[in-house]
Parts: sequence; structure tokens; C-alpha cells
Amino acid sequence: MKVIFSKYAKQELDDATYFYEIKSQGLGKRFREEVRKAAKRITEYPKAWSVERGDVRKCLLHSFPYKMLYSIEQDHIFIIVVAHQHQRPNYWIERTKT
Repeated sequence: MKVIFSKYAKQELDDATYFYEIKSQGLGKRFREEVRKAAKRITEYPKAWSVERGDVRKCLLHSFPYKMLYSIEQDHIFIIVVAHQHQRPNYWIERTKT
């Protein structure tokens, strides 16, 4: 099953990668790799993670305080958010209404 990131999730991924890379050279690359691994786990076991709200599920990253919120679509996984777990909770809810 393929993974599609929303334009917002792509921007969040880029922003967090940039932040971590500035913090320590190579850390941004490690963050992006962790997101890639999480996306792979989601495609292999899409229903393994808990429901965050409605039909949106939450996959926590292992080495970073981030979560990926996603929905299982008929022919793909749709990543709605790549969000820090402790900042601005629930800001993403409006995205699921469009």
C-alpha cells in the first residue's frame, strides 16, 4: 500500500527536519529516516495503532517526540500530520473536515 502525505504533513516534516539539522548536523537526516520507518510500519500493519479521533490513527515515532496521524484509505495510507506530541494538541482536527 502506498503512502501519501498531505501538503501540511510534508511541510511539517520539512520544518522538523530543518530544526533538527540546525540543532545537530545529521539529526535532521535521522529524524527523516525515523519518519520513513514509521510510514513503512504503518503500511505493513495499518490497524496496529490506536485511534486518535474518528478514523484517524496515531503512530508514535521511536526516537523523537513526534507522532504521525493517518487515515486508512481504500488504496493508500493518508498521512494528515507529522506533529510534535507536546505542542498545540488537536490543531490538526480541521484538516480532517476537508
